[in-house]
Amino acid sequence: MHGNKHSAFEFVRRIYPVSRETFERLELFVDRLQTWQKKTNLIAPSTLDEIWTRHVSDSIQCLAIKPDASRWVDIGSGGGFPGLVIAAVLVGQEDASITLVESNQKKCAFLRQVIRQMGSEARVVSSRIEVAAWDIETPQVVTARALAELPLLLELSAPWLSDGAVGLFHKGREYRQEVAKCNGTWSFDLVEHESRVSPDSVLLEVRNLKPETKQR
Repeated sequence: MHGNKHSAFEFVRRIYPVSRETFERLELFVDRLQTWQKKTNLIAPSTLDEIWTRHVSDSIQCLAIKPDASRWVDIGSGGGFPGLVIAAVLVGQEDASITLVESNQKKCAFLRQVIRQMGSEARVVSSRIEVAAWDIETPQVVTARALAELPLLLELSAPWLSDGAVGLFHKGREYRQEVAKCNGTWSFDLVEHESRVSPDSVLLEVRNLKPETKQR
């Protein structure tokens, strides 16, 4: 699909009904990522030829699951997945907002450039997640992709998830082991959404997060 504009557009639209204008913003994002990738490692080089399927369409599944959400926080945004994809879709939507949290300064520079060129009002917070969490208002949805195992993700996003936000976390085939590792530490409601892009992946929807009290 690399370089095939029509195929990319149709593939993305099978996941979420983006407009031509939104797709053009996603194209701009992909173009900038390919340029920056030559000097800054934003995604695994082996996945560059699959960027529309492996990264963009995978990310846009978040919006397919939560189409009515308008306030988002993406933690560990890295190369912009899913944060910049969500930002591209939210451009022009009234009262919509997304905050991208990333501690790597080079990646923050990349994120800010793409946001500016897309005409998005997304915000980049250049900080460690543990610090940023206390200064960012609770969103409706917290996202993370390829950041950490679930126990750490829950710890990092607990300030929001314990306050009513929903977590949407991309996970691979070993996700059940990660869920099991949370036993005794966290209680939460879990919905497993099968990936529409990769048969070996899921999106875990986490809500009602509470720390478990240890029995004496």
